[in-house]
Amino acid sequence: MDMLKTLQALNACHGPSGDEGDVAALLEKLAMPYVDECRRDTMGNLIAHRKGGGSRVMFAAHMDSIGCIVTHIEKEGYLRFCKVGGLHAAELLSTPVRFKNGVRGVVCLNESVEAKSMTLDDLYLDIGAHDADEARAMVQIGDTAVFDTAVFAAGDRLISPYLDNRASCLAMLMAMEQLQESENDLYFVFTAQEELGLRGAKTAAYAIDPDYGVAVDVTPAADALGSKHSGSSVLGGGAAIKVMDSSVICHPQMVSRLESLAEERGIPAQRDVIRSGGTDAGSIYLSRMGVLTGGISIPCRYIHAPQELVDRGDIEAAARLITAFAECRL
Repeated sequence: MDMLKTLQALNACHGPSGDEGDVAALLEKLAMPYVDECRRDTMGNLIAHRKGGGSRVMFAAHMDSIGCIVTHIEKEGYLRFCKVGGLHAAELLSTPVRFKNGVRGVVCLNESVEAKSMTLDDLYLDIGAHDADEARAMVQIGDTAVFDTAVFAAGDRLISPYLDNRASCLAMLMAMEQLQESENDLYFVFTAQEELGLRGAKTAAYAIDPDYGVAVDVTPAADALGSKHSGSSVLGGGAAIKVMDSSVICHPQMVSRLESLAEERGIPAQRDVIRSGGTDAGSIYLSRMGVLTGGISIPCRYIHAPQELVDRGDIEAAARLITAFAECRL
């Protein structure tokens, strides 16, 4: 599977939280050759099922992205917006955006406000409209926009919007492609609305009722310039085995099993502890009477910025570790 081309295809889809249908349609097409069935539930989760008679294992990688939603149209045709997920004003200025219908624009700042003191309320979208009537003919209140930035390779690194969490969707697809024999009943779930509070994983886990759960996500890299080491993982260090984040303390049995599998199969791996931020593991492990839950993460720089950065080798390592867990006897 070509990483760059797959990421480019995924990011060409419109998929902010709550409107993931286009991304789900592409993922279903890519996943179907490797599973017995695919279905979508009421929340919009895509559930790819490879049937087996053994333990039920749920892998979850969220397919939604952050974005912005139009709240008001100024008489001059400018668009006011609020966030869908974790947007930060300091990272948005001059960022190109794209609406689902193809309308494009750019994030701008009120001239009366200094950049150093700006908030999201000081920003607006300019879509080139001459006035409010023209703007309303182009977009409506409640329409959502996503980053319209490039996807490209820089050596063995990939730079792209929404590597959180399309990189993990890619890793899950690669694992499905690699998977050989397995006794387990496998559910590869591409979840919806993770960025708004791990919502999709909650309903999917309840429906599947897994014996084991593994959240696949990115994790903040601790090797950016001036890092305050709020995380423990570095780019190029391999798959990051989740120990703790603000949503979950992973079960020691899961941490141990994932570390053992990495050692047995020669998969580069490191431990993942972050001070803030959560993953779908936070919903899975609380489902019903509790689920043995762990996490496999991909270190990522500049999370939630218009351009994020990951290492190809870490995606490959994450895919191999997903495959190893799917194949092992539980």
